[in-house]
Amino acid sequence: MDERQIEQVRSFNRSVTRRIGALSDDFLGRGRPLAESRLLFEIGSDGADVRDLRARLSLDSGYLSRLLRGLESQGLVKSQPAPDDARVRRVLLTAKGRREFEALDRLSQDFATSLLSPLGEAQRERLTRAMADVERLMRAAAVVIEPADPASADARACIDAYLRELDERFDTGFDATRGPSADPQELVPPSGVLLLARLDEDALGCGALKVLGDGAGEIKRMWVAPTARGLGIAQRMLDALEARAHAMSLHTLRLDTNRTLLEARALYARNGYVEIPRYNDNPYADYWFEKRLA
Repeated sequence: MDERQIEQVRSFNRSVTRRIGALSDDFLGRGRPLAESRLLFEIGSDGADVRDLRARLSLDSGYLSRLLRGLESQGLVKSQPAPDDARVRRVLLTAKGRREFEALDRLSQDFATSLLSPLGEAQRERLTRAMADVERLMRAAAVVIEPADPASADARACIDAYLRELDERFDTGFDATRGPSADPQELVPPSGVLLLARLDEDALGCGALKVLGDGAGEIKRMWVAPTARGLGIAQRMLDALEARAHAMSLHTLRLDTNRTLLEARALYARNGYVEIPRYNDNPYADYWFEKRLA
């Protein structure tokens, strides 16, 4: 890793935490630290389930409980069983909490204005574009790619979404039973592997490797949710699948794709996959590719 890049990240973190008041116990002048104020924002006017707050903010259960107790002691929030599941705790703002939420919202708006107002228009545009880039890349960096059970609910949800998208995009629709199989039992070691991409515990992409025999494997079920495209997840998924193939002693990877999937063809081409003659009887395939692994 480039030491210069690491130092820039550390410097950026120091500058931002100081500028936004993260080190103070009086965030925006309201007499409480940033963590409590942010939690009020996340609960919001509609309330929120405790488990969703924990996942959304990546907070330890004990720490979140302490923060909620602090807000309760100030009369800002109350908790109760969720209407549809008594095992789930739901947090709501009290009347006092709603007034505090509105005050924080106004002050946050004022702070953003104070940050931008000293700058010229061109500088404001540069800063806000840079912030958007940082936010997008931080989101990309938070994505985790890991093996998953192909029969799990998250895996099925991703694969079903992938199949629905193919059905919508292909001129003839798509029927998975007509093409080469990629059944759950074929996507577990030693027959193969299924990887899921997760962000804040939500599955938003998948990719699979199926062993064909004679040292060859096939890339299957490559999909990223539309809301997560542009974050480089497909490239990371392909890299992870190639690493898995190498670990499984495979020397060749193959795949097929449809002419409408221009993004997929571009991804494979820039990663060294070369077009080859047809190697299967997939009725939806227009192109077949292969890559020899180093």
